[in-house]
Amino acid sequence: MSEPAASDPAVRRAVFLDRDGVLVRAFPDGAPMTELELLPGVDDACAQLRASGFVLIVVTNQPDVARGLIERGVVDAQHEWLRSVLPLEEIVVCMHDDSDACACRKPLPGMLIDSAHRHGVALEASVMVGDRWRDVEAGHAAGCRTVFLDHGYDERQPVAPDAVVTSLAAAVSVILEWTGEETNSE
Repeated sequence: MSEPAASDPAVRRAVFLDRDGVLVRAFPDGAPMTELELLPGVDDACAQLRASGFVLIVVTNQPDVARGLIERGVVDAQHEWLRSVLPLEEIVVCMHDDSDACACRKPLPGMLIDSAHRHGVALEASVMVGDRWRDVEAGHAAGCRTVFLDHGYDERQPVAPDAVVTSLAAAVSVILEWTGEETNSE
């Protein structure tokens, strides 16, 4: 049996997006963020993906809640703001730390798999976009294609992402090329 084609209109497909470093500016030192700032071009990139029929689902690890460095209410307010400025279907959050051994914390694929089931999304026709090795590994484990946004962090690098780019806008071009669609970017 062959897998559904990503360009098949009968297949519901998603782009799973990490939050920090993909949609919003991240601090290299991992400091907790009380206010979010969209990265340049993110709103247009998300609009283009939605116009191409993708469900946009944010999957984000926020361990600073478990570590007591930021209040859950602050994270909830950040996500309300994100939903008001971007065409997101859902924001799924793991607020655990590694020591909690949960199934949702990336690099495990729990958030992707659970949200795919809720939204009727075919994981094999979907893409995970992230800026850390954990994002790429979660995408692979869920059966998605992966795009790594390389910001030059001095940390462990992902293994075998399907594409490496430096912005969400560049990721959109790759994703639409995979599906055989035209891009509106330069």
